[in-house]
Amino acid sequence: MGVCLSSYSPVPAWGFFGHRKINRMAVFTLPEDMLLFYKKNIDFVTEHAVDPDKRRYATKNEFARHYIDIDHWDTLPFPSVPRLYQDAILKYGTLDGIDGMDTTHIELTAEESIELYKNALYIDRFSPVISVEAESLPERIRSENYEQHYYDNDIVNYGIAPYFLEHYYSRLVWAYQKKNKVMILQISADIGHYISDIHVPLHTTLNYNGQLTDQIGIHAFWESRLPELYSEETYDFMVGKAEYIPDIRTYIWDIVSESHRLLPEVLAKEKMIKETYPEDQQFCYDERLGRTIWTQCPEFSKAYHDSMGDMVEKRMQESILSVGNFWYSAWVEAGQPDLELLVDGVEVTIEEQKKTLDAAYQKGKIYGREH
Repeated sequence: MGVCLSSYSPVPAWGFFGHRKINRMAVFTLPEDMLLFYKKNIDFVTEHAVDPDKRRYATKNEFARHYIDIDHWDTLPFPSVPRLYQDAILKYGTLDGIDGMDTTHIELTAEESIELYKNALYIDRFSPVISVEAESLPERIRSENYEQHYYDNDIVNYGIAPYFLEHYYSRLVWAYQKKNKVMILQISADIGHYISDIHVPLHTTLNYNGQLTDQIGIHAFWESRLPELYSEETYDFMVGKAEYIPDIRTYIWDIVSESHRLLPEVLAKEKMIKETYPEDQQFCYDERLGRTIWTQCPEFSKAYHDSMGDMVEKRMQESILSVGNFWYSAWVEAGQPDLELLVDGVEVTIEEQKKTLDAAYQKGKIYGREH
């Protein structure tokens, strides 16, 4: 088989390599009562760490779960952005009525908004557009006889990572409570991915790929190229023991805030290195996953990496510890069920799901934006 020559192509956050490494190392942060179960299934949580990125090629609403363009809504420390998802939906979304070719924004009182959320929005709350049946509306709106109603759930268009992560945490608590081995492992693998994503500064901004500052390609450069080049040789992934997080919502938003705080340096240092480094030495051909690709040269990458000190290493380390903290905290909140009872038995596999995701990923048609 000949070598496939490719130009720059999109890669997942932290790259497949990075996500797998983070989930795998998170296992070793766990206390003894959890460690045996997770070590027994370490290959599962490692391999399936990349499933959420593959789902972006198979599921329309997956894209928004990986980031939040928080600077679309506010600046640090984001005082106007609701931390509760229901509040965010109702603050940023609008109820629209369609009459022929005309669309009308319908104003709701605070009480009507809450009722609408309970009756019509909750079930489909992670979708960007929610169809609303007339019987779910207040009588005064039904009497206006619009042909159709829908809710423009604008928060989804700019990413819902911290909100979805809190929701997924509650699902992990439930899986522990039910002692459902498959669900525990699936959600553990998935939640590790989403936690890692919000540790990436470029997952917190409208300028997610440098497209607003003439820095196209910085996304994969920072979160994939640099870890692949330097993490195996120089990074320390023994990050200590997981701790219980009593306020998971605040913890999530603190991660988002810290990631966004680092964003100016991520952008400024890349621009500085690019302006001072010889242009013909910035990009070159390199091998990745059996393909020859056009990517940042090792020397140019090192200059960028070194200019930020240990930022990339620290964000990977903090990702690992946070994944462990989430797994541990959910287990504690579930009442610390005995996981040793789940160690033995048939090895957990989700082969049909894996085949479906792999097939969608190989087709290469992504839903939402590439980064």
